[in-house]
Amino acid sequence: MSERAFQEEELIEEDMGTPGREMRIPLLEELEEVVPHRITFVLVLSAFFAVCGSYVFGNAVSYSSPAESGIMDELGLSLAEYSVFGSILTVGGLLGALCSGKIADLIGRRGAMWVTDVSGIVGWCAIFLSESAWSLDLGRLLLGFGVGLASYVVPVYIAEVTPKNLRGGFVSLCMLVIACGMSMTYIIGSVLNWRILACLGTIPCLLQLVGLFLVPESPRWLAKIGREKDMKAALQHLRGKNADISKETSEIEGYIETCQQASEHRILYIFQRKYAKALTVGLGLMIFQQLGGLDAYGFYMSSILERAGASSTAGSITTAIVRLAANIVAVFLMDKFGRRPLLLVSASGACLAGFLIGLSFLLQDYHQSTDVVSTLTFIGIVVFSGFFSLGLGGIPWIIMAEIFPINVKGSAGSLVSMVSWFGSWLVSYTFNYFFEWSSAALFIAKMVPETKGRTLEEIEASMTS
Repeated sequence: MSERAFQEEELIEEDMGTPGREMRIPLLEELEEVVPHRITFVLVLSAFFAVCGSYVFGNAVSYSSPAESGIMDELGLSLAEYSVFGSILTVGGLLGALCSGKIADLIGRRGAMWVTDVSGIVGWCAIFLSESAWSLDLGRLLLGFGVGLASYVVPVYIAEVTPKNLRGGFVSLCMLVIACGMSMTYIIGSVLNWRILACLGTIPCLLQLVGLFLVPESPRWLAKIGREKDMKAALQHLRGKNADISKETSEIEGYIETCQQASEHRILYIFQRKYAKALTVGLGLMIFQQLGGLDAYGFYMSSILERAGASSTAGSITTAIVRLAANIVAVFLMDKFGRRPLLLVSASGACLAGFLIGLSFLLQDYHQSTDVVSTLTFIGIVVFSGFFSLGLGGIPWIIMAEIFPINVKGSAGSLVSMVSWFGSWLVSYTFNYFFEWSSAALFIAKMVPETKGRTLEEIEASMTS
């Protein structure tokens, strides 16, 4: 309870014990002033319209899985051409991430999200109207640019408008809505044509485009560019008409002033020793997120399940439900148990699931029962989706929005996002080729020498050279 609240209580006690004085009971409006960190309608509305960008993220990432057979059959794409289509989203994401911090700093968090909406709408329309591979790729590239920008600006905006005691739960909504986007895309894509699925992708973009006019800009960004009056108005709007924002305003102004005294805009500044730990944490989490296989399963789940002899439709729907449930659990556990425990549990469970999937395809190579292979693969993918969604899927983006000072947040956030999208491209582009190639054949081709017609001395020399 704040100092003012204690003063009110003391005043009541004095009034009750002093004859001839009226007891003064604080009004509801006055009580609201001493409880500024509560959930308000404007805060919820701001978070809702912001996470529409997260829905687009999930929608775009998972689109290539249910659309694969339809696009390849209708447009006659080869495996290589479809691999380009699937992975070029990450090239666009890389470009979007590269300039995300600068765009968000120049035109504001809302302005950056408007850019993502326009890019997304144009991209989805290009895919919907496509009759050839080049227009598909162009649409996917534009969509990726918007998603790459949104992957940075959405969690940053929510983190900056939310009180610290609510921040973890609110920012984790990004994870939940990404999962919703992926889940709905898998489910709807299993029954609808790929063109209709692309058309539906414009809806959250349009919703965010209009909705952002109804919510305030980030108070911290407004303070950073010197719009103190607008900052206070935005913060008051977010916290409630009668909320006491004086302490939070002072904290924001003091923090911004400290950062501006050492204003560092060039990207090389983030490699100073004082930012080393934050940069290591941000980059490390993104690298392990991608090496964990997030996009391999997200982009090509249908292919994996079909290769194992399992139902891609049943697998996609089950995975969608499990992913959604895991993200709902994560929202409630985020501020109760913290980020680290969820990340540790998530990584351990995803490791176990990866082992099961690898074991299933090893058994397939040894011509074991199809039922065993398909069951293990199905269980492995479902378990992986659940555990990954619990932590590794979204918490790295939340931590990225929290650990960097505001004076380098743009540059550092861009670098971290860029590394994530580069890893995503690498995994998504190479996955189909590795999936087609035999690991044994690859090992033999690269490592095992030909011994026919060669003396033992020649063979020994080739192995030791």
